[in-house]
Amino acid sequence: MSKKQFKAESKRLLDLMINSIYTNKEIFLRELISNASDAMDKLYYRSLTDKNLNVDRSKLEIKIELDKEKREIRIKDNGCGMTEQELENNLGTIAQSGSLAFKEANEKKDDISIIGQFGVGFYSAFMVSDKVTVESKSVDEEQAHKWESTGAEGYTIEPSDKQDIGTTITLHIKEDNDDEKYSNYLENYKIQELIRKYSDYIRYPIKMDVERKEKKEGTENEFETKVETETMNSMVPIWKREKSKVTKEEYNNFYTEKFSDFMPPLKVIHSSVEGQFTYTALLYIPSHLPYDYYSQAYEKGLQLYSNGVLIMNKCSELLPDYFGFVKGLVDSPDLSLNISREMLQHDRQLRVIAKNLENKIRTELQNMLKNDREEYEKFFNTFGMQLKYGTYDNYGMNKDKLKDLLMFHSSAEKKLVTLDEYVSRMKEGQDTIYYASGESVDKIDMLPQVEGVKDKGYEILYLAENVDEFIMQTLQEYNEYIERTIQEKIPNIYQNNTINIDALNREDPFIQKNILYYIMNNLYNNKSNIITSKHINNILSLVNNNKPNIKINLPQNKILIKEYNKLYIKDNNSNNNNYKLELKNNIKINNITFVLKEKEDSDGNNICRLNSKDINFPLYFRNRKNGDYIILKNSNVKKKIKEIFIENKIPLSKRNNYPLLVDAKDNILWIPNIKKSNLCNKKEENYDIIIKYIEGDENNE
Repeated sequence: MSKKQFKAESKRLLDLMINSIYTNKEIFLRELISNASDAMDKLYYRSLTDKNLNVDRSKLEIKIELDKEKREIRIKDNGCGMTEQELENNLGTIAQSGSLAFKEANEKKDDISIIGQFGVGFYSAFMVSDKVTVESKSVDEEQAHKWESTGAEGYTIEPSDKQDIGTTITLHIKEDNDDEKYSNYLENYKIQELIRKYSDYIRYPIKMDVERKEKKEGTENEFETKVETETMNSMVPIWKREKSKVTKEEYNNFYTEKFSDFMPPLKVIHSSVEGQFTYTALLYIPSHLPYDYYSQAYEKGLQLYSNGVLIMNKCSELLPDYFGFVKGLVDSPDLSLNISREMLQHDRQLRVIAKNLENKIRTELQNMLKNDREEYEKFFNTFGMQLKYGTYDNYGMNKDKLKDLLMFHSSAEKKLVTLDEYVSRMKEGQDTIYYASGESVDKIDMLPQVEGVKDKGYEILYLAENVDEFIMQTLQEYNEYIERTIQEKIPNIYQNNTINIDALNREDPFIQKNILYYIMNNLYNNKSNIITSKHINNILSLVNNNKPNIKINLPQNKILIKEYNKLYIKDNNSNNNNYKLELKNNIKINNITFVLKEKEDSDGNNICRLNSKDINFPLYFRNRKNGDYIILKNSNVKKKIKEIFIENKIPLSKRNNYPLLVDAKDNILWIPNIKKSNLCNKKEENYDIIIKYIEGDENNE
């Protein structure tokens, strides 16, 4: 039996994967379990359409066996298996992914959650093994086969006597050395630890034989060892269950166990989002400050999963610093992972998810402040300092996001109050917020200056924290900075009721929002309560939408239309002026002139030639209606006008008024300068009507 060589510069590439791509040796088990899960998914999905396959999903499982004497780990699955050719293609060619091929072939089917993408996860086994053996029997082939390799030198494939459909991977674990104790991977506790860490939420049971010491029946001091097969993974994560079916106790137990906290959380935030990026988030606001929170040792971040497989234990990019106290996780099938699945390839997805999570956390805190004041004050007493730091950090860029969450001691209420509450109680004619700073609330209250202000009936905010004065300065100075910035930026972003999206996107998100507020408020003559944060968020959604042409409604019968990189503010009735004009002579529509001619040598979509015998008179120009279509020239293919407009990038604002040439039976003959029907462009001897399209003032005839 001859040894075959790996393809794709195998020795160099395999060495790169083992020593460079993967930074953590223990993930080999995650990769092999994920491959086994994919194999069972493939079998199950095939059985849905293949009547010859009778698959009971409840019987699909992964079995892990340890043999210390032989120094072997065996990972078994009863999935679809591999043919000899698939062993050659998938294991003999590095970076060839059978899972990815299957996923792409079935991407339109529901519930496809194949994990594999790159075809390199299998080779992580060589980080801990000096020999890997794969025995597989495919559902499509009677004969089983064995693939075996000791690494970059090559591999062999030969027939196997394996009887059951599925795959068994045997890892021959390396000997220990000074740097690595590979024997740890032969211990039950270590394998169990890795399963719970990385693969706890694989949808199929992962089973192992576990030894238990039990007292012998009929004895008092004699014990015997019993071996029982146990399921090591949870399978269905709590965050994928319906929120209504998860109890508070279950949420709390998950938190205390998962995040090693001895106290239940103050708040649970469980949300699922579907759309441009799909993800589920389970977030917790702790009830107390971690002991090392303000030390360098503390790492903020959320656990990041992809299809239930742990990718990162601390993904700091998902949380802003001022919400760094939040614990929890995010699970998304849409992440663009790098080849090792240890980090992310692109950060756009993370930015979108992080922005949504930030808004969600802030909204939940605002709701807590409004509806459960006692709980919010508990939260603020614990984490309020972090919000205050966030307010003036980065030159106050986040102050507008956080100012409504801040609380200060009040001379009037003798308790914590918000800035909004203070303002709501200001005396008639009062345009100033009074505050005083000092070592403590009690000492501030005794200041003579404070007494004088209180005697005049004014409420005073007591700033007892060192950071409080900086916050007040930030709130005042940053408002002035924002005003100056907006005035400088506006000319490049907004002119003649048109917003330049590219110019807007170059600005910080907070500046974007303030610029939009400025534009909208000016549009409505600075009348209060017309434009709300909901309108601004809708506009930002329009800006970030991938569709090139889309519109939203604004108050007072106005609309905002996105056309590629521009936003146009228009009256809502501007695009609803229906017309139908008979073509008797030259006619002008929307700066376009249609000229009836006796002779025209040029050709193109700006010329329409017709035979009067083929059409029903009179001819009309009209604007588009829902469901309009044209039978195209030379093909007799029926195509919707809407689709033609999209293909030719006709701006949304022009589509409804764009002129269409129709006959008396309302058949569309011509879309000027774009497309002709099968009745247009007749040969010279067969036409007697010529219509020419001239844009602007070019027509002098």
